[in-house]
Amino acid sequence: MFKPRKGTAASTRGTLLPAVIAAVALLVTACGTDRDPVAPPVPTLDRYYQQTLAWGSCDDYQGGAELGAAGIECARVTVPIDYGKPDGDTARIAISRLRATGTRVASLLTNPGGPGAAGLALPLALAKSPVAERLDVIGMDVRGLGASTPRVSCRTVAEFEAGQRVLGRTDPLAEVDQIEEENEEYANSCARRTGLTLLGHVGTVDVARDMDVVRAALGEQKLTYFGGSYGTRLGSTYAELFPDRVRAMVLDAPVDPTTNIGDEVITAAGFQQAFDAYAADCAKSPDCPLGTDPTKANEKYRALVNPLIQHPVRGLDYGAVTTATIASLYHPLSWPSLTKGLTELTTGRSEELLGEAGEYEDASSDDVHRAVLCLEEVRVTDRAVAADIERRSRTAAPAFDDGLANGTAPLDACAFWPVPPTAQPHVPKVIGLPKTVVVAATGDPATPYPGGVTLAKTLGAALITYEGTQHGAAFEGIACVDKPVLRYLIDLTPPTDGLRCSKP
Repeated sequence: MFKPRKGTAASTRGTLLPAVIAAVALLVTACGTDRDPVAPPVPTLDRYYQQTLAWGSCDDYQGGAELGAAGIECARVTVPIDYGKPDGDTARIAISRLRATGTRVASLLTNPGGPGAAGLALPLALAKSPVAERLDVIGMDVRGLGASTPRVSCRTVAEFEAGQRVLGRTDPLAEVDQIEEENEEYANSCARRTGLTLLGHVGTVDVARDMDVVRAALGEQKLTYFGGSYGTRLGSTYAELFPDRVRAMVLDAPVDPTTNIGDEVITAAGFQQAFDAYAADCAKSPDCPLGTDPTKANEKYRALVNPLIQHPVRGLDYGAVTTATIASLYHPLSWPSLTKGLTELTTGRSEELLGEAGEYEDASSDDVHRAVLCLEEVRVTDRAVAADIERRSRTAAPAFDDGLANGTAPLDACAFWPVPPTAQPHVPKVIGLPKTVVVAATGDPATPYPGGVTLAKTLGAALITYEGTQHGAAFEGIACVDKPVLRYLIDLTPPTDGLRCSKP
């Protein structure tokens, strides 16, 4: 565990001192002493932990123009790119603050997930939540992303928009060798445009260390934290590194710490479960584009979208419609848009689904996402293993089977990544961690419920189970979740372990 050390300040001396030092050094050398020279001071992290924040307008921050109207202010925190080299290159982490409207308890550092989701605007999303009354809500663009600098860059916006789709969204009809060439070129492009130093230090451990510097810069003795989705991996990592510096921690839509962040088979099963729930809800309407029999929804969906592989409709190809569908399955509030989009598709239109797909994809976010996964997931470098993962994923999610399985699968970009892994899935070892809270939905498509059970058990956390199909349940207006979470964050009273609830 890292503990900042006090630095030693150099004192100002008279002009005679340098000459005296030089003379003594010469004398010592002439006498042939075998004493070692005085070693230079060891670089420390003191200057990072002792920095003062300069809060101001967010107008010059990427994506920050609308924050000022809500009373949100921004600042940047300086951190070392490599914590093993505190005197080396630095990064500037963009943070935002929405001050508590009532009696302030603490600063609440937040993260929306990803990896690769910008968090600077998250306080805006929580502005009307009761949490904003008692806590300063702090947003943060993690290193390499958004308003933080330097940034991870693997493709230009033009390249991304031109449809150079790699990393699993390549043309399904492309040859395996061709896809692997694209993936390798993508990895090499990341190295060229980002630089190996930053590319090797954008992982969860480095961001967790950044979080501790932010905590200190905010003047907080201990961290109060809310993380969603991948933000729960950040939270569990911080808890492992700095368990005695945690005041309170709420982890919503949790990632299983013992598996890959984006385990393909696990997430495939999760999205199939959500698709089944959507199909059952849609079937209640006589004009559902998937029919009124939920047991035939997989077949109906494939018949509707698989032809797009060879015959896109007005710019909507198979990859885009799949992306739009998955994006819509994150929350029931998006189901009507999915129904509208699929209905349009039956008549040869594509506007709704194209809009959903466009909102879900972003070049910069996607690049950071891939960089983190390649640093921390178990890499697949054997085509046979890749083929087995694909086979199991198709079995777990039959709705999304494109019908092109041939027993082979390309290696993804991580197989060609130019820097070695910095972390691997494991059971976190936490000693002295105070009571934390995990919130998990039984029908979470992206981070399935069993992972939340595992994380809660690992951290000794109180588990709140929400019986519903959505990704994330805290601060969603669900009283049976929000009330115990808010009480915990304010007065540190944890909810009863094993609490289960559902929306009325």
